[in-house]
Amino acid sequence: KPVSSRKHSPREELEARAQQTRADIEAHAQHAREELEAQVKHARDQFDQAQEKIRQRTGRNLLAAIAIGVVLGGILLVSLLFYSWLFIPFAAALVGFTVWELATALRRDGRDVPRIGSILVGVGVVPVAFFFHVPGLWLATLAGILVISIWRLVELVRPSHRGSARDVLADLGAGLFVQLYVTFLAGFYVVLAGEDGGQWWVLAGLIIVVVADIGAYAAGLSFGRHKLAPKISPGKTWEGFAGAALVSMVAGTLLAWLMLGQPWWEGTIMGLVLMLVGTMGDLIESLIKRELGIKDISGWLPGHGGFLDRLDSILPSAAVAYAFFLVFH
Repeated sequence: KPVSSRKHSPREELEARAQQTRADIEAHAQHAREELEAQVKHARDQFDQAQEKIRQRTGRNLLAAIAIGVVLGGILLVSLLFYSWLFIPFAAALVGFTVWELATALRRDGRDVPRIGSILVGVGVVPVAFFFHVPGLWLATLAGILVISIWRLVELVRPSHRGSARDVLADLGAGLFVQLYVTFLAGFYVVLAGEDGGQWWVLAGLIIVVVADIGAYAAGLSFGRHKLAPKISPGKTWEGFAGAALVSMVAGTLLAWLMLGQPWWEGTIMGLVLMLVGTMGDLIESLIKRELGIKDISGWLPGHGGFLDRLDSILPSAAVAYAFFLVFH
């Protein structure tokens, strides 16, 4: 005799429906999660491919470069606009790291440059330039060069640091070059920051140089076809140069009008001149690296290389920015 099926109570039917609904929701959620993960992976793959193309074309890690730039820019703004005394340790740290990088690169090329002495001199010049302005910068730099030269000569008592007269003279010249190229040039921005109202000119000069670099990067990446100086810096193009000129003149015009309180045309001229000088500084650093047989001065700043790779266009612009301050302020 067959067993008759038992009828489900309303409560059991409700629980069955709830379980089915829960199972349907979990299935939909799982499907949505899988679709989202697939979309995220696809977007990440596309982003990585774009990053790799940019890295292959420009040699930069774009995200790392932006992050480093934002951090340094934030510290700079705080030190210039809110706590002016902070600009001294900020500039001293930049000078010290950059001097270390260049001295280390020269030592790898065979030049015996005293690194510790070079750093001490570079850092020591910064507060003197801030408080005693251009005369202090000149005297401190000359005294620093004398200290580095004596340091190198004293090292001759150690057999490992001895060499021919020609090599010693080359070492002395390399030590002098480090101080003039890094400490002395950077000192003009320190001098400018110590002037009444000079912090705004420091900020304007740095903004123009950075904007010019961004303009050259974007224009070169988008339209670059004709090489600017292929034997020195193969990545630079005339299209990038034109983009840098355009954005730097626009930035200079706006900064003169809105921040410096100067006629707009003075800002246009300043933007163009700072761009030209910054480009020259970039090419000079590229020439130095080519002579030393290296791609980057160091790897301390991801996306930039080293501090000198970031400051190459800023260093020579410092004296020009100070000159514009003297003429127009």
